[in-house]
Amino acid sequence: MKVIVLEDAAAIGRAVGDIVCNFIAQKPDAVLGLATGSSPVPAYQRMIARRRAGEASFRDVTTFNLDEYCDLPAEHKNSYRTFMREELFSQIDIPLGNTNFLDGNCADEAAESARFSRAIEAAGGIDLQILGIGRNGHIGFNEPGEAFTGDAYKVALTPSTIAANSPYFVDRPMPRYAMTMGVGQILQARKIILVATGAAKAEAVRAMLEGEVTPLCPASALQGHPDVTVYLDPAAAGLLGKNPPAPS
Repeated sequence: MKVIVLEDAAAIGRAVGDIVCNFIAQKPDAVLGLATGSSPVPAYQRMIARRRAGEASFRDVTTFNLDEYCDLPAEHKNSYRTFMREELFSQIDIPLGNTNFLDGNCADEAAESARFSRAIEAAGGIDLQILGIGRNGHIGFNEPGEAFTGDAYKVALTPSTIAANSPYFVDRPMPRYAMTMGVGQILQARKIILVATGAAKAEAVRAMLEGEVTPLCPASALQGHPDVTVYLDPAAAGLLGKNPPAPS
């Protein structure tokens, strides 16, 4: 994995946003895997800025989001469908019909997983996947466990994930389950970019990059992917080895 340390989240956002826009300039019908949470937001802001400047178009892009809460209305303010609409889709020129989400309220999780896999396959596979990382090393909502996961499935969220995300739920308890792409499905993306900022992510970053490959740190599976770039700020890189990469 290639590791790049930049001065702060804003610098990372500019770099990652430019990579996405430049990728789309070369392949206008690119298939993107997208993440939610605070980590990718600066990159989305850069993508929006370049669209407004006439430097990028997303008209032919297809997207697949990593995950979605269960037992939460799709239009709820804390659903990831709403997050993506507010933080990105409503501010660029992508047709909403080109955006794809897992259904956290599906009656049959296996059928929903199969549907999602078929949609990714029909789109030609994911060209570029954007990831964040949880404090416990999760990617998507793949929590630490006994084995790496495959395709999309329903997962019980761990107490640490619930604690990290509960402050966003002021009107109702946070959901305890989510539908998520599996680790195996994430690894099928041709190119992966992971963003991590802040000291709270430093231990997970160290385990991902320098620890053993283990489902106890789901992100460590990225060590086996041929094209992963990890963007960190100095705080997130703070526990890396004796000579962590210097900020660029």
